[in-house]
Amino acid sequence: MQHDSGAFYSANAQHYSKVTHEYIQSVYSNVSHPGLTGDPAVREKMKELIPSASRGLDAGCGAGARDVFLYWQDGYDIWGFDSVHENISLAKDLHPEIADILWVGDLSKPIPYPDNYFDFVTCNAVIQHIPSDLVKGMVIPELTRVLKSGGIPQLIFKVGDGIIEVYDKDYEVDRSFQLYNANDIVELLSALGMNVIEEENGKLGGVMYFTDTKPVEHCLIFANKAG
Repeated sequence: MQHDSGAFYSANAQHYSKVTHEYIQSVYSNVSHPGLTGDPAVREKMKELIPSASRGLDAGCGAGARDVFLYWQDGYDIWGFDSVHENISLAKDLHPEIADILWVGDLSKPIPYPDNYFDFVTCNAVIQHIPSDLVKGMVIPELTRVLKSGGIPQLIFKVGDGIIEVYDKDYEVDRSFQLYNANDIVELLSALGMNVIEEENGKLGGVMYFTDTKPVEHCLIFANKAG
């Protein structure tokens, strides 16, 4: 992870889980699509694209593994991992029902699953903690490698150039994040055989943008792995 983000999440796992489970930082503004109302809308879009019982992976599931638990509740065969031991330990305490599908793993290394294994992969607000050369050379290629033909990768990342420093009022500290150009990510996905799922009939699609509570602009992308 970039800078001291690992240490930050280790020290703040309990509060981070509260922020996540209570959707404290999940208020979207300046949205590019009216249906982009918050984190639940992102999950609902995935559920439209991928039927229940499909196999999924939440790469960087965070403290408490909120989304893993919610997808699991809805019948998905989902797994989740995070590089911070405290995040996974807390998730197992909060949701013991999913303890056996959570593990500690590092996105800077290959994902320990075979090619064409998952129907969908989510990676939300994670690559902002990882140097860009590693994201482009390892992380996104690995996320797409483990997807089946027709599988769906879903990414949320902070938008811009370089590194941004912002004051996070919910933790009362200054934090730094790696920013990414949305066009660069789309081009990388395309080179890896992914096609962005475009908006259709007013539903979420295309390259979408929103601003969070820090405030920092984010990009949301759903794509499809070509056969």
